[in-house]
Amino acid sequence: MPRQNTTHSYGSVAKAFHWLTALLILSAFPLGYIANELAQEIQGPDFNGDAAVIERATLLFSVHKTLGIAVFFTAVLRILWALSQPKPGLLHPDRKAEALAAETVHWLLYGSLVAVPLSGWVHHAATTGFAPIWWPFGQDLPFVPKSDVVAGVFGGLHWLLVWTLAAALALHIAGALKHHVIDRDATLRRMLPGQHRLPSVPPQRHSMLPLLVAALVWLGVLGGGATLGVLDRHAPEQAQGIATPVTALETATAEDAAASNWQVQSGTLAISVTQMGSAVTGSFAEWSAQIQFEEPATPGPAGEVEVTIAIPSLELGSVTQQAMGADYFDSASYPTARFAAQIFKLETGYEARGTLTLKGQEVPVTLPFTLDLDGDTARMQGGLTLNRMDFGIGQSLPDESSLGFAVEVSVDLEATRKP
Repeated sequence: MPRQNTTHSYGSVAKAFHWLTALLILSAFPLGYIANELAQEIQGPDFNGDAAVIERATLLFSVHKTLGIAVFFTAVLRILWALSQPKPGLLHPDRKAEALAAETVHWLLYGSLVAVPLSGWVHHAATTGFAPIWWPFGQDLPFVPKSDVVAGVFGGLHWLLVWTLAAALALHIAGALKHHVIDRDATLRRMLPGQHRLPSVPPQRHSMLPLLVAALVWLGVLGGGATLGVLDRHAPEQAQGIATPVTALETATAEDAAASNWQVQSGTLAISVTQMGSAVTGSFAEWSAQIQFEEPATPGPAGEVEVTIAIPSLELGSVTQQAMGADYFDSASYPTARFAAQIFKLETGYEARGTLTLKGQEVPVTLPFTLDLDGDTARMQGGLTLNRMDFGIGQSLPDESSLGFAVEVSVDLEATRKP
């Protein structure tokens, strides 16, 4: 079998690309569907934290994503090969409507084979979540930030393009079967492995009209998706990162405020965990800090602090809803966490020594931090490592194969002294 295409037949390279693409797509579709159904179950409020379900979803998503990357590179190579080859003509170019439909579907397929995995890849790169791609080149993409907004837009785009690809694939298969069963011509045989006796193809010219029609279909899909809100349905309801912590919680009482001689102006309270070998980072959008502090001349007691945290305000990438479940933070039963501590000045730096109350558990913790005082303005930075098991978080995951024990907490805030 010749490797090159001719004007009436496909060569072995084009056939190999065609059937490899078909195998990858027909494998990726059901895996993605099943994994998505499991993800909906995991993110639901009634999920019991079953480790087997999480591991199954992670496995299926990793296989799905890896197959998607394979589809992307196979499609790119296939397109490059097609551009270097003569394109076999249609057996019935005189059937104008049928020819337009067939070539339009081909354009939709070629474009979707690149756009579908690429949109999914961008969504993956922008998301802090589980299920890594199985390859040695990392999980990020150049120029793609870790952003819930970017992830939400490309997640919606991926969903739209997947269904566009599915529709184009169904039409392509239906057309091939129609030619083989009803017309009984050689259209399907031209793409089957091996050598076949093929009829000559009538002279014809390839128009750009099918490409234009395919472009209009894509615009219609994207426009309809945008109108229905598909492209932003995953966007976070809260801004991540810097908040106005002191006034963000209704639970901060007037007595607490009166006891504080420092007013927090801005700050970030962030956490990082390791899931399936990948770091997942997030932050609490709502928290308050009541600080009583006087700089001592020598090392020793320097004041006290009490921090109240709204657990439901946590944004943790694609696993935010899962983190709120009963086996994790259980935000429905324990909506707030509190850290009450005494502040001490050390020979070098400072420490807040106290108790963290989270999910009904009280655990002694020490937060080391640095403090930069400039008149009535203070900049504080600190961090500590917690063990999730101390607070009964993720008890269904008693080892670190799926979720690490360590939870890295970092605090960065700027405060001003009250007059």
